Amino acid sequence: MQYRRLGSSGLQLSALSFGAWATFGGRVARGEARNLVAAAWDRGVNFFDNAETYANGAAERVMGDVIADLRLPRDGFVVSSKVFFGAVDDPRPTQKGLSRKHVHDACHAALKRLRVDYLDLYYCHRPDPDAPVAETVAAMDALVRQGKVLYWGTSEWPAERIREAHAAARAGGFQAPTMEQPQYNLLHRERVEVEYASLCDDFGMGTTTWSPLASGLLTGKYNDGVPADSRLGSDAYAWLQRDVLGDDASRRLSRARAFTALAAGLGVAPAALAIAWCLRNPRVSSVILGASQVAQLLQNLEALDVAARMGEADWARVDAAMA
Repeated sequence: MQYRRLGSSGLQLSALSFGAWATFGGRVARGEARNLVAAAWDRGVNFFDNAETYANGAAERVMGDVIADLRLPRDGFVVSSKVFFGAVDDPRPTQKGLSRKHVHDACHAALKRLRVDYLDLYYCHRPDPDAPVAETVAAMDALVRQGKVLYWGTSEWPAERIREAHAAARAGGFQAPTMEQPQYNLLHRERVEVEYASLCDDFGMGTTTWSPLASGLLTGKYNDGVPADSRLGSDAYAWLQRDVLGDDASRRLSRARAFTALAAGLGVAPAALAIAWCLRNPRVSSVILGASQVAQLLQNLEALDVAARMGEADWARVDAAMA
């Protein structure tokens, strides 16, 4: 495993991390969840990502139980949560958002579910148009001062709103956001490479990126269409299909087919190649992996070996295939 600093902070994260979105608390049984966390830990993964909204808190409960069952040393791993969407269906106004109340309540609920005394990383999962940025910054700072959170950050915030958060932190003498968690893959790269580039340079922010496989599109599983029994084919994830395929589904599918064909020509698994590509960006602190089976996770972890042996000529072929 490789380790990278979270931006300019002193925290060392595994370059590949493991997240619970769309798996824990639902598709993955508790026993397999234990196997997945154990396999990740045994291979050097030290960052485990979660959120209040994942399976309405069930993902955090499963992860907390598994980590406790495995008896992982608390000083050896990093665990995160995120606040915004709430942890119940049809949340009431105070059960969602980034008000001081919900930030406070959600943090303490996450601590209980994850069975820890503090969160290493705590993210504002989306910007909240109804909560002043200064209030959210002050609420996060209070949790840091209480020892309930070590580093806080944002997820999928516009750059100008992140800058507003930094300005509010400076004005109030508060802890500023340390990291952002954006989507980043070969089909979704402009925000990280253009919009956030100056944030990393100006404020030393790190990024913990998600969806390196574009929700499976870059693995080739949708090359022949979207199966009805797949995640993208599910009514519950109709929003995800719109997000992944966008307005020009045929072009994105065509690019995915070109990518998987190139991976085959290079003799590497397309998933490992796509993840290795994300690791090339020096502004990426950690790439969050998702998996429902240990074999899938192990294949994804091969991205480190792929990244080590790929040359610039190989990456040029990848860029050309995705143009």
